[in-house]
Amino acid sequence: MKLSQAGELSLLEILRKRFGSRPRGVLVGIGDDAAVISAGKNILLTTDMMVEGVHFDLSWTTPFQLGFKLVSVNISDIYAMGGIPQYVLLNFSAHRNCSREFFDQFFDGIEEALKTYGVILIGGDISSAERIMLSLTAVGTGGNVLKRKGARVGDRIYVTGNLGDSACGLAMLRRIRRTIDFTKRGRRGLPVTWDVAAPLLRRHLMPLARNPKRILHAATAMIDISDGLIIDLSRLCTESGVGARIQLSHIPVSKEMKATAACLEISARDLALSGGEDYELLFTAPAKAKVKAFCIGEITRAGIAVVDDNGKRIKVSARGYQHFSLQG
Repeated sequence: MKLSQAGELSLLEILRKRFGSRPRGVLVGIGDDAAVISAGKNILLTTDMMVEGVHFDLSWTTPFQLGFKLVSVNISDIYAMGGIPQYVLLNFSAHRNCSREFFDQFFDGIEEALKTYGVILIGGDISSAERIMLSLTAVGTGGNVLKRKGARVGDRIYVTGNLGDSACGLAMLRRIRRTIDFTKRGRRGLPVTWDVAAPLLRRHLMPLARNPKRILHAATAMIDISDGLIIDLSRLCTESGVGARIQLSHIPVSKEMKATAACLEISARDLALSGGEDYELLFTAPAKAKVKAFCIGEITRAGIAVVDDNGKRIKVSARGYQHFSLQG
């Protein structure tokens, strides 16, 4: 069987079964946004890879943006567990002909992100490779760690912000196939005005991880939206042993995304449901809890349903980004 036939989720489940036993001191292992180790206090560990041609395209991504995003996606995983990020380790591999200018600009982006989140680079490795391959490990601490497991029937489902912006930004980039300088204004090749396009492009190229501080008092389970609302909600529900009912009209979407999707002749609904890399937080909380976030539905006993304002079920697929997927 090829990896493309198995799919990312099946491969992760194989590894989880093979290496899922947790020795003393490991509170959370494979299967959540970050691992948790108890060493006097809870230590959260997470890592992500970014590979040229798989996670990013240098036709429309600058080295600075790449560095910034690499840090953000890992910090988002620490935040998704309710943790406080503190340190990162970075592995950098590139072709031997990679320019020093690329290297310097990439680490300018890393440095900017470290300042944004208040974390410190403490080590890593540099190596040569046939293409750019990056890996960053983030380390954080946490008190009451939030997991994907914890949602209960009757809990409300929340997201921290608009969905579909990053996927819409990516759709524009695939059309114009050039890099974007956010210090300048220019509409060249863009289907909409700069003011409409810029926040969508920035959401994809330089996403900001969402600090969960204001919602930790109420959240019962949480995950960050990296692969799309439906697939990440399915992961949370699977871990919690529950289902979900989502009100389509309650999903927050930006006016910029809706306008741009119309110009690109793509479905704003599909972008909101299945577009990845928004890095908003998706979480559950008791019905009576006071939460400053967007309520989009409630936890049920089983199944994932998306309904319209009349309660009619809308047919959606649990698609989203998965490595090795034939759909890509």
